[in-house]
Amino acid sequence: MGSCLPVEAEPRLQMWPDNIDDCSLPRQMGRSPLSNPVDLFHSEPVVKICAPMVRYSKLSFRTLVRKYDCDLCYTPMIIAADFVRSLKARHSEFTTNQGDHPLIVQFAAKEAQVLADAAGLVSPFADGVDLNCGCPQRWAMAEGYGACLINKPQLIQEMVRSVRNQVENPTFSVSIKIRIHEDLKRTVDLCQKAESAGVSWISVHGRSVEERHQPVHYDAIKTIKDSISIPVVANGDVKSLKDVEAIHQRTGADGAMTYQWSVVAAFLYGEIALLLLLCLPLVSPVRWNKIFMISVWNRIASYWNKTFLTIIVILIVLFLDAVREVRKYSTVQLNEDNPHSTHSAIDHIHMKLFRSQRNLYISGFSLFLWLVLRRLVSLITILANEMETENILKIEVANSNEVARKCLEENEKLQMSLKEMKHSTGEHLCLVTNEKLTVEVEQLKTALKATSEALLKTRNEIITARKHSEELKKEYDLLVKEHEKLQQQTGASSKKDL
Repeated sequence: MGSCLPVEAEPRLQMWPDNIDDCSLPRQMGRSPLSNPVDLFHSEPVVKICAPMVRYSKLSFRTLVRKYDCDLCYTPMIIAADFVRSLKARHSEFTTNQGDHPLIVQFAAKEAQVLADAAGLVSPFADGVDLNCGCPQRWAMAEGYGACLINKPQLIQEMVRSVRNQVENPTFSVSIKIRIHEDLKRTVDLCQKAESAGVSWISVHGRSVEERHQPVHYDAIKTIKDSISIPVVANGDVKSLKDVEAIHQRTGADGAMTYQWSVVAAFLYGEIALLLLLCLPLVSPVRWNKIFMISVWNRIASYWNKTFLTIIVILIVLFLDAVREVRKYSTVQLNEDNPHSTHSAIDHIHMKLFRSQRNLYISGFSLFLWLVLRRLVSLITILANEMETENILKIEVANSNEVARKCLEENEKLQMSLKEMKHSTGEHLCLVTNEKLTVEVEQLKTALKATSEALLKTRNEIITARKHSEELKKEYDLLVKEHEKLQQQTGASSKKDL
């Protein structure tokens, strides 16, 4: 391996040929094709990362954790100046093999060119470098390394740009690991400046420099995640896979659809299914109204309005959050000609924009269909009541028609009798009979009019009885509630007497 790198301390530094562990692979080490580690954040719901640990994150330990589905591994923190200057340091601090990927080498540095030189040395053998800006140990901060860098955002920008300019591999990642400030606005400003410099992702330890074993501020990690468009890795008190899932849900760290949007999507599908069911022509509105009037629904009616309004508020909040996400990622401008704007960063922005648009559609349609469902149920109830009233009126009209038909038949019989009597008894009898028939016709007309008025009165009484029944039902429900309250008070007083 004849790769060389010019450094100020020495005219040329020869790459070390014997710190590569072959693990029974052929003894040749060219530049193997490495996938971009940023792609992990696009393909995995949650990226499981083995953090850099002093004296532990060596090759053997990394090989072990990879067997247990670890997605990404870091080396222990390496002092970049010693690594560039000393061949012995390179031999002792960095060992890898062809199966040790994806691999991120973490450096402690305080000068941009030194970090760029160190990155150039490891770029043929690793997938990226990470700048440690979170180590709170006193010796590191006294030397200008670690957590003291979070107060120097311009220096961090310069370091990231230097690595980007010096390493030719476009898939080589540059990340930083930080702690948070007491004033979270400073941390957000730092992350935004690092993003503009071309950093691939940011690992955030949710504690300040002074905090050691205090609870991790996951809300601060979420705030940082919401303020930038690149992936954010949550760090601190992650002790099991359950912790990984819990922190992922709590901070909104990069991954696939979160649990809340899965619930909203399921709710949307349920609304669509219910709408299709209510629109089926096989079930009439009257039958639906009978289903709505089941006693079970009457018991939960008092909670229905509260539930309806609560779901509306939740959907509106989710809709506004989705609008905010769409506006956030729509305003991000990445220039593809800019060497700092890698294709992975552009793809990541597009994916985040797609997800936010998807969430916007899900929440918007859920809110719309929820309102449509409420209106549809009300219309079905009104239509069912109108259909029942129409059926009652049809029955009454049929009865009235039957009475009229009988009257007409009797009238015809009387007319026939009149004709027969006219021929048998003469003209005088015919006149008397005609007068009687006229009187009977008038009586029949009066009876028909009285029947019509009685029909109208009966219809009004039915409507009044229905309203009275509904009022009695409401009063009965109130009496039941008061009876339950009295029973509870009686039971409470009995307990006090005991």
